[in-house]
Amino acid sequence: MQNGKHPIIYHPSYDLPLSEKHRFPGTKYSLLMKELKTSGVIESFLKYVPKPSTAEHLSIAHDASYIQAIKTGNLSREQQVRLGLPWSELLRQRSFIAPNGTLLASKLALQTGIACHAAGGTHHAHWDFGAGFCVFNDLAYTARALIQMKLAKRILILDCDVHQGDGTASILSNDSNILTCSIHCSENYPVKKANSDLDFPISQGSDDDDYLSILGLCLSHIDQSNFSPDFVLYDAAVDVHRNDKLGLLKMTSEGIYERDNVVLSHFKKKQVPIATTIGGGYGETHQEVAKRHSIIFQAVKSVFSV
Repeated sequence: MQNGKHPIIYHPSYDLPLSEKHRFPGTKYSLLMKELKTSGVIESFLKYVPKPSTAEHLSIAHDASYIQAIKTGNLSREQQVRLGLPWSELLRQRSFIAPNGTLLASKLALQTGIACHAAGGTHHAHWDFGAGFCVFNDLAYTARALIQMKLAKRILILDCDVHQGDGTASILSNDSNILTCSIHCSENYPVKKANSDLDFPISQGSDDDDYLSILGLCLSHIDQSNFSPDFVLYDAAVDVHRNDKLGLLKMTSEGIYERDNVVLSHFKKKQVPIATTIGGGYGETHQEVAKRHSIIFQAVKSVFSV
């Protein structure tokens, strides 16, 4: 914490304007920053701007030919459909910046105990292809980078997106010093799930109490394991919300706040640094999605300002 403020990582290139009919809320990032400013929450944070990653950097989590295809736009129609996003220069630019946003947040969290990335959580990106609006997997990239730089020894990736983090699980399937844990709706995308180290599927229509009960079991399971993480990457996605267009759960904003509060408090008590990403969120308007994404920042302000 610097001057009593927590690090927040953001880049103006994160916005990706798309057609009004597109399901991905590409302008939610700047709207999130505006929401944090309007609510006054931003006063508890100090902004940092990440630099782009290179193809060499990203090669620790992705195939070189796939990285080159994103760099040059040499993607087939089928690859773009699977990704869910049309290639553009804006897509290329943000795709190389965002992974370093999560890495920067993690480096700062190791110094201060907590840091928040106002993007990230692109957990459907696999080793050699993108999917589900995810180009590069910032979670896998960051975890491997921290291990390689000897900044952490045992990393927990706690993914609370409504969709399973299949790309993260697949890329890191043989990394014994990184524990992948996913709490997700069992009936939702992807149809074919990967095998995380720990999977906690939750049924369609589950509400706040159902979810928080599963979360408690998840944290207890991690505590009772022999893993003992010294760093946590937390995907605080809001597509678990009852009004989310792509989610199938019934959580309220209050329930999501409680979820974030529980996770943050749990690891703060254990003195384990934590970096957060915003993950998925979809709605009738980009503004309502941005408002939901502000919940994790409200929780950080509450838990870490005490």
